[in-house]
Amino acid sequence: MVILDVAVSVPVDRLFSYLPPREGPVPAPGCRVMVPFGRRTLTGVVVARSEALADGVNQEGLKEVLRVLDQEPLFGDSWLEMARWVSRMYLTTLGETLATMLPGAKKAKDLPLAGGDEPAVAPQRLELSQEQEHAIEIISQPLSPGEESWHYLYGITGSGKTEVFLQLAERTLQAGRGVIYLVPEIALTHQLFDHISRRFGAVAAMLHSGLTPARRLGEWRRIQRGEARLVVGARSAVFAPLLQVGLIIIDEEHEGSYKAGNAPRYHARQVALWRAVQDGAACVMGSATPSVEAWHLMQTGRLKKLVLTRRLAGGALPSIRTINIRGASGLISPPLKEALLETHRQEGQSILFLNRRGFAAAFQCRSCGHHAECPRCSVPMTYHKGQNRLVCHYCGHRGHPEQVCSQCGSLDVGYTVFGTERIEEDISRELPELSVARLDTDTTRPKGYLQDVLERFARGEINVLLGTQMVAKGLNFPGVRTVGIIMADTGLNLPDFRAAERTFALIVQVAGRAGRFRDDGQVLVQTVRPEHDAISRAAAMEVEEFYRGELEVRKALLFPPFSRLIRLVLRSSRRNAAEEASEEVGRLAREAARNLPRDRGVDVLGPAPAALERIKNNWRYQIILRGEGLGELHWVCRRAVGKAGKMKQVYLEVDVDPVNLL
Repeated sequence: MVILDVAVSVPVDRLFSYLPPREGPVPAPGCRVMVPFGRRTLTGVVVARSEALADGVNQEGLKEVLRVLDQEPLFGDSWLEMARWVSRMYLTTLGETLATMLPGAKKAKDLPLAGGDEPAVAPQRLELSQEQEHAIEIISQPLSPGEESWHYLYGITGSGKTEVFLQLAERTLQAGRGVIYLVPEIALTHQLFDHISRRFGAVAAMLHSGLTPARRLGEWRRIQRGEARLVVGARSAVFAPLLQVGLIIIDEEHEGSYKAGNAPRYHARQVALWRAVQDGAACVMGSATPSVEAWHLMQTGRLKKLVLTRRLAGGALPSIRTINIRGASGLISPPLKEALLETHRQEGQSILFLNRRGFAAAFQCRSCGHHAECPRCSVPMTYHKGQNRLVCHYCGHRGHPEQVCSQCGSLDVGYTVFGTERIEEDISRELPELSVARLDTDTTRPKGYLQDVLERFARGEINVLLGTQMVAKGLNFPGVRTVGIIMADTGLNLPDFRAAERTFALIVQVAGRAGRFRDDGQVLVQTVRPEHDAISRAAAMEVEEFYRGELEVRKALLFPPFSRLIRLVLRSSRRNAAEEASEEVGRLAREAARNLPRDRGVDVLGPAPAALERIKNNWRYQIILRGEGLGELHWVCRRAVGKAGKMKQVYLEVDVDPVNLL
């Protein structure tokens, strides 16, 4: 009798035994199956089959598999070992891990395609600079058994990192091995894949969660059969079923989108490094603004640092000027207005960046100080003038704008901290000779809008491109002379130890859009805190000085990279339930930590309300576990969570090495 061990995507850390279907072949390990699970029917994955029942399992109670979804396995033993490692590393179940890693798990959706700029990838090989050739030779050196080949290509924007990646990929393919090329955004995946397909042909495949299930499964099978050996994708492409991986590329390594927001909350960078070691492959990361953790690994020699220092298109680094707008009446300062007009007179183009969409960020009563908060989240509502609605950007709740304060009845009400919609209106009113287009998630929902705007901007039909983060990266327009950052401080007030790092990276990345093909590029950084280290260092392009200071702060506070963290978030629709559960888990964590040797200790910080205390009517409390070794953190976490048992009406999130503490 054959017994199937099936992993099901439920938060229960065990496998479930089933009988094969009465008709048809017995599914092999690696096949997906539909199984009865209580009153539900779920999709599971066969991970093993045996002739005997496990201890304590009653044959009479076994149910049959309802349907076999795959005739051929979706993965082999080495891939399953990666799934087990991810499950152990991120403290989640094997079933949940497999559901994330395998194709067809996500619902299809329409995605805007990036485009309209100069191709980031040349259709044929380009002549390399000496720095690029040196980087390729170093990365291509043969490895000794068990040797790590971890490299970081650190270079200013426009210095040719992409061409290095592609020529490394070409060498790897010629050697008969596969390549995984990760990019941080799905839209950038499409853009890059289009260019790579022209250069490499059918050997390229695309994988990301936004593809239709059928398309994703089709690409998966092509990779599995060896027909496609160069895989381009967002973070989930790190799980591509390549048999012989020779190279893993992580472009824009600093981006937070490489970290998954749902269980398993894996980081593609960590998975890539593990997989590179297992497969004897090279892992190459690249960015103009490395994460602080990556910078520290370069300083200690764990990551081999390779530097590109000059722009290959001939453009010089732009001049950067900070403008103090503390106390100013508007958000478009006179120097920025003059720069926009002068750029237009010289037939150049401008990009304006503000990391806040909408017309205004918050309603406020000037009499009593009341803020209009979302009734389901502890965040202010944002006014969208085009819709004439207050909108919560966390849960989507909508309400009518308030004309009278609901707390004190005052008519002296208004809005503070303006967003992209308000900036667009101000420019159209104050600089009518300039044509403006806005790019944010509000405007790009109509299909084809993003593509159309970028193509018109590339043709010079639009003078000013205004937007949120989607204009901060991946755009490479020859005509851009001026870049303006409307409010550089928006991220600095967040209660997160990475706030300064993110602000610094964003300014440097946005500044990189200016002057890529010319010597007169300029960046104007408007701020109310020009003295802040992240802003002053970014404006002066003092990269090494910023990282040195940031590492000193992290070391003093014992934050990564000088410690490891596990974040536990307990949420419930009942505030008391979330608070009481967090107190119990915190007590159990401290109890477990006391049993560790002093030199391998774990600090338990909290519990405390999360920075965003309520989201979608769920109250949130958090506990931070901090220690030098991940093994000790795992040990404490497992005991605290395991002993807490099933908490009624409370959901627990476990985030190993979190990148966001909000």
